[in-house]
Amino acid sequence: MFFVVKSIYLCRKLFKMILPKIVIAIDGHSSCGKSTIAKALAAQLGYIFIDSGAMYRAVTLFALRTNLIADGKVDEPKLISLLPQIKIEFHYNPEKQKSDTYLNGENVEDEIRQLPVSLHVSPVATIAEVRAAMVRLQQEMGKNKGIVMDGRDIGTVVFPDAELKLFVTASPEIRAQRRFDELSAKGETVSYDTILQNVQERDYIDSTREVSPLRKADDALVLDNSNMTREEQMAWVTERVKERLG
Repeated sequence: MFFVVKSIYLCRKLFKMILPKIVIAIDGHSSCGKSTIAKALAAQLGYIFIDSGAMYRAVTLFALRTNLIADGKVDEPKLISLLPQIKIEFHYNPEKQKSDTYLNGENVEDEIRQLPVSLHVSPVATIAEVRAAMVRLQQEMGKNKGIVMDGRDIGTVVFPDAELKLFVTASPEIRAQRRFDELSAKGETVSYDTILQNVQERDYIDSTREVSPLRKADDALVLDNSNMTREEQMAWVTERVKERLG
């Protein structure tokens, strides 16, 4: 039995070595589970996971800390002028078994997921200069392939030639409930109605912005996970990857 198990392990290792590396682009609406799928898929394939949403959240956190957001409005000229001062990195956290987001050397993974950042990230992400800076960084990260990246414009702008593109969605009500449950589990006092309104507003802003609006790439495969478990989602995604890898 030992030799059988070892042989299977070696075959899997060799299989990964000889498979061509590809770019997997996952786009979709906010709070639809894109990052969860992308992280699990990257771990399964041994690929690098790049959380583009976390990058825009980090920029938003920088803007909040430097008082560049007031009454929901962003001081765009000032933020644009300070972009060279923003350094975003991802470092693997062995305890969490995932990468954390670092802003200018500080681990901000937890802070960028909180409601204040969620409420202001869409206006920041609409700024053309911010998007251009993030796209350049993302393309640099993915030039050697073997990556999974999720966001709003990965398959349409960042990696239009990605070998596999997925578009993930779910109803606004279900996405709001998921976000509510996530924040409540962290001990935050939040309102479902406020979160639902935020989800709907982000959908509108993301889909109607002039620069890189959220849309499904023509060759993207749609995954509506409104009524799917995480296991069912991963099974579906895994099959699509197998098909592309042959």
